[in-house]
Amino acid sequence: MNMRQRIANTCPPLINVMRISAIGAMVVWLASSVSSLAIAQQAGTAAGAQFPAFAPGMIDHLQAMRRFADPDQSVQQAPPIIPRFQIDDNPTGAVATFQPAGATFPANDAFFQNLGTNGRSCFSCHEPQNGWSVSAAGVADRFRDSDGTDPIFRLVDGAVCPDADVSTLRAKRRAYALLINKGLIRIGLPMPSPTQFAVTAVDDPYSCNTNPVTGLTSSTTGIVSIYRRPLPSTNLGFLSTIMWDGREPSLTSQAKDATLGHAQANPNPGPTDAQLAQIVAFESGIFTAQEIDSIAGVLHRDGALGGPVALSLQPFFVGVNDPLGKNPTGVPFTSNIFDIYRPWLSAHGEDEDDVERRLSIARGEEVFNTTNINIRGVAGLNDALGITSIPGFCGTCHDTPNVGNHSVKAPLDIGIADADAKSPPALDISGLPVFTLTCTRGPLTGQVFRVTDPGRALISGQCADIGKVKGPILRGLASRAPYFHNGSAATLLDVVNFYDQRFGIGFTKQQKTDLVNFLNAL
Repeated sequence: MNMRQRIANTCPPLINVMRISAIGAMVVWLASSVSSLAIAQQAGTAAGAQFPAFAPGMIDHLQAMRRFADPDQSVQQAPPIIPRFQIDDNPTGAVATFQPAGATFPANDAFFQNLGTNGRSCFSCHEPQNGWSVSAAGVADRFRDSDGTDPIFRLVDGAVCPDADVSTLRAKRRAYALLINKGLIRIGLPMPSPTQFAVTAVDDPYSCNTNPVTGLTSSTTGIVSIYRRPLPSTNLGFLSTIMWDGREPSLTSQAKDATLGHAQANPNPGPTDAQLAQIVAFESGIFTAQEIDSIAGVLHRDGALGGPVALSLQPFFVGVNDPLGKNPTGVPFTSNIFDIYRPWLSAHGEDEDDVERRLSIARGEEVFNTTNINIRGVAGLNDALGITSIPGFCGTCHDTPNVGNHSVKAPLDIGIADADAKSPPALDISGLPVFTLTCTRGPLTGQVFRVTDPGRALISGQCADIGKVKGPILRGLASRAPYFHNGSAATLLDVVNFYDQRFGIGFTKQQKTDLVNFLNAL
């Protein structure tokens, strides 16, 4: 019996509340003369499909990797319909996707079509039950169910390296280990030119970076392979930065580069403008959030505003609630980022477990909003401001109201990519290559970094950007473990423990439980 059936059998009124609340919110949406969707999308869908500087090198590399032929030729399948409101079970309840403009029929939509040569579509790495990303558990299931033939398992970037041995099932399991265990996709990016740093050593268990056919050809030329989590293709109207390293100027360029790269589409003619527009329209028109908690039930009952329908009504503009004064309206920053579950602070009822879970979720929201954090050693923040210690909150870096990403472009390095003695506490970076980067030019000349991912520095060529990535949108987290760009946090408790230890916060056991319950309810 799945989660929806259990809730329907034990608490039928909750399902009715969910339906009534969703319908009511939809009516509000349709009655709005100016939708927040249109406002939100302005940030993410402008510009054209121009090639950013990194793209030709990346695409040429991925196209060249066709020399390593895939033995499997399966084609990505899609459901006949993505309904206007869809619920999918996940580990802590159920996640939902809402399309204000109505249902989508995949047979007629480029997002779901095989536009390349390897059987993949956008849907291969972006599925609704995984919050429109992939989860490690979901990938493991796909490997088991298909014996590793599912289209996500392609040598070009699903394997640890395109030259990996996939001649047997056991060999496939080794080749796709990072994808199966951590949900990581290989990203092959060219060394930037000009660059302030050289790759002076690589500890690569897969030899992908050290083989000149697949990787570096010198300390400053060739391809660097790093391994990153696919970002969700939903809630995109709230983006201020596209991709972990901010490398894409628009959703259109991202769709084009992904089709030519991950799907290995033939460059001539490549995806058409109409196909790219269709991909962008679909992913810009969906909203996803946790809808049901396994104990608390529907997350928009008794005054709460969980779920994707309420999220679709959330106003957004670039700079909203920015803590460093970049809000164009001049409204000052507030650390009260989320106000979704505040009504549950006074939760009551006869079911003690239900009441306690709702109280816990509401307390977790308060922990997120109000906990004081002494922010130290964050590149892109402390160094940029020239302040050794900044009194802040979770919302200092997760400032977009009821969404949780940064509302302006603000790549930061909080230590997730550090290796060796500086390895991040509470996280697992095993299996990732470690790069020694030596700064040869610029203000950081002579400094040496040991990291599992150079971050934005692979785009900018700047030593100051080593290890920097953006903070992602926090909605739908329960569906898409593991966490951080390199999949180093297996659970949300690992995420909380990292922050607790990294910044010396001193969370109590109860605060950790409450914060995890809240994050799972987003």
